[in-house]
Amino acid sequence: MPCQRHMQLLVLALCLLLVLWQCFRVPTHGLGPFPWTPSLLDTPAARCTARANHSRWFDARYNMAMGPLLMGAAHELSSDVVQWWLTLQGHPNGVQLQDIIQQLFSVLPALTGSVWNSSHCRTCAVVGNSGRLKGSGHGLRIDAHDWVLRMNRAKITGFELDVGTRTTHHFMYPESAVDLGPGVHLVLVPFKPLDLQWVVSAFSTGELTHTYTRVKQFIKADRNKVLILSPAFLKYIHDNWTQRQGRYPSTGFTALVFALHACQQVSVFGFGADRDGNWHHYWEKNRWSGAFRRTRVHDADVEFSLIERLAAEGRISFHK
Repeated sequence: MPCQRHMQLLVLALCLLLVLWQCFRVPTHGLGPFPWTPSLLDTPAARCTARANHSRWFDARYNMAMGPLLMGAAHELSSDVVQWWLTLQGHPNGVQLQDIIQQLFSVLPALTGSVWNSSHCRTCAVVGNSGRLKGSGHGLRIDAHDWVLRMNRAKITGFELDVGTRTTHHFMYPESAVDLGPGVHLVLVPFKPLDLQWVVSAFSTGELTHTYTRVKQFIKADRNKVLILSPAFLKYIHDNWTQRQGRYPSTGFTALVFALHACQQVSVFGFGADRDGNWHHYWEKNRWSGAFRRTRVHDADVEFSLIERLAAEGRISFHK
């Protein structure tokens, strides 16, 4: 009898191990029998050491020397960058861009050359706002990354199982601005000089309340963690990546290219149409389905094809 009991306990232990193994074996590009639990062997850090093969297509577009950020008051932009950038959303005549940049860094701290340390493997999740996230169960997988990048009016409350709970960097422009929690980097995507003036105002006097629409007078965020994308970086994406398709790149695709420059492992979630072919945000009731594609400001099809190509080249993991 003792021998039989030991055998029963052994079988029970083996069954328990099998169940636990099933829980933690979710494949990289699909859902296993327990989709809410990411595989311990499939965490971003476990895959980070694997580098992509040489790619002529990627090398023709990626410029390692391109810095994504405005670093300080002395940061100068080339005339071709300034000329292109000032046409995106219009600007007042006689704008003195260098004066605006100096004012910007009188309110915000200038950055050092080591904004991020690339000596270790950094894993990043770029989380778009597509309706395809709803019901995806990607939440824990997203939260497992070192950095979690979100954008615009992304919502977390009520969608945690699908989109996760963590945010380290939130990309926005004045018209899409939201308040942020402690420790989150506000990453400003400036499409016009007024956007730079807005962030100065939002962290000081609150005098700027209108661009082409009403904007937040003040913003709750850590001013010591504010990052400003350089107009040169936007032009680089427009020239090298979207290759002048659309007027300028979307916030989401901009965040993705930023991640390619800042992270060693990039995972992409929530881009493209949902399972029914609708383009909308995961928190919406599909009222404005397709609105993003109809703006003609961004070329959604070109950007989505680039994401798929990056995945095919092994440069990102694209979770659909």
